[in-house]
Amino acid sequence: MFSAMLFAISLVALAQFGLYYWRAVLTGVASHPISSEILEAVQVSETDLCGADFDRLVSLLSLTPELKGSHGNLGFVPAYFKIIGKAAELFGSISPALLGWSERERVLCTRYAAVQIGLRLEANLAQAAAIRSC
Repeated sequence: MFSAMLFAISLVALAQFGLYYWRAVLTGVASHPISSEILEAVQVSETDLCGADFDRLVSLLSLTPELKGSHGNLGFVPAYFKIIGKAAELFGSISPALLGWSERERVLCTRYAAVQIGLRLEANLAQAAAIRSC
């Protein structure tokens, strides 16, 4: 019985560590500067970037071809964005603090998507330059 409880606690701790690590990576990538071309394509300034711009950025990401590797994928970010949005819908009227936190998280997801578009475009330009040089 003790070993099963210890195993369950260790699984929960491992899952929590994985979630915190994923969130730290998300924050680290989202802190990179966003290209002005991407902001112009979405027609928004970096200071006015909000959670509502996420869908436009995801559609813009789907329009950019991926020439090399698996860089520029959003991974679990769209699911996280939807979960945060549902939590804000359900509990936002009860807790204004949750509403503010959810909007900050949605902006984080939006910034992550914008940075991923920039990384994909940089990789595509580098690939095109390598092809031209051959």
